[in-house]
Amino acid sequence: MRKTVYEDHKYVVQDTHCLYIGAKYTLEELLENEDLPIKFRLIAERYLYREEDKDTSLESYFYYLTDKTLFYKVFRQLKGKLQVSILEEKSGFLRKTQKQYAAKQLPLEELMKWSPAEKETRGVVIQEVVISKLAMMAF
Repeated sequence: MRKTVYEDHKYVVQDTHCLYIGAKYTLEELLENEDLPIKFRLIAERYLYREEDKDTSLESYFYYLTDKTLFYKVFRQLKGKLQVSILEEKSGFLRKTQKQYAAKQLPLEELMKWSPAEKETRGVVIQEVVISKLAMMAF
């Protein structure tokens, strides 16, 4: 039997301003990924890997993150944001309301206002982590 792995949201993309990391990466995969800048891998190893289990995905880590952790302070200093999909009601044809997912980029503080139960009722799905390169180099 062949085991298939869901890898649609395991990617690393860089532009001149930001670093985009797919949220399905586990912490161990982050440290082994050669596409990530060494500076981010060092930050992840020093502040993220020590707090959490190595098999935890970024999606679940940010879903349950609290403001008491050290990585929360580090992520704020990195000017990080999260690309999320949120279930919203939109008016469709003939004024019928439909529930559809809308993609939004939220700062971590806004996402942390909601409890995990409230995130589940809103249908929040974390897709990617966005980090400012300038803030990362100043870290």
